[in-house]
Amino acid sequence: MLHNREDAKVMKARRGWGVGGLLLAVLLVAGSAQAKVMAGVRLPDAISLQGRELPLEHVDLKKKLFFEIYVWGLYLEQKPASTKEAIDFQGPKQLQLHFRRNINRDQLAQAFRNFLSSSPAGRSPEMRRYSEQLVQSLRAVRKGDSLLITYLPSKGLLISGEGSRGALIPGKDFADALFAAWLTENPIYDRD
Repeated sequence: MLHNREDAKVMKARRGWGVGGLLLAVLLVAGSAQAKVMAGVRLPDAISLQGRELPLEHVDLKKKLFFEIYVWGLYLEQKPASTKEAIDFQGPKQLQLHFRRNINRDQLAQAFRNFLSSSPAGRSPEMRRYSEQLVQSLRAVRKGDSLLITYLPSKGLLISGEGSRGALIPGKDFADALFAAWLTENPIYDRD
């Protein structure tokens, strides 16, 4: 009789682990199915910011000549109908850059200076000061590193990831200027 009880406990434990194992397998499969892969970089279909879910609206590969520089993704809470709508949106949004090669700090800083200086919205003294704050936060990146540029309505523009020492630029004006410059240089919608 004792032998049967032990067998019953073992069987019950196996069934419990089996259900738990099955649940884990389903979650793993669901998690892996909910990602976009480009050039070996996996971006989740959605991220959570400030308790809100932001779906991946666009993913693209930035190349120079035949070199893969980075994969970038844009997360927005609502699918906008235009670039202007994406820029003007009042909720959180995030731009992710996932680097495909090593880039030294000076190269990355110069690329951002060039990119930000091309924006008409970024030419005021205050915007140039904020641009320089962003640039000063940058550091060298290695293949696999990321740079996250996140607009949080209650805080401003947060620069984070391995490609930055971290910076917080208050307000929405600079965030709008940066997203406007990005979406002008990297259009994802028909030109407005």
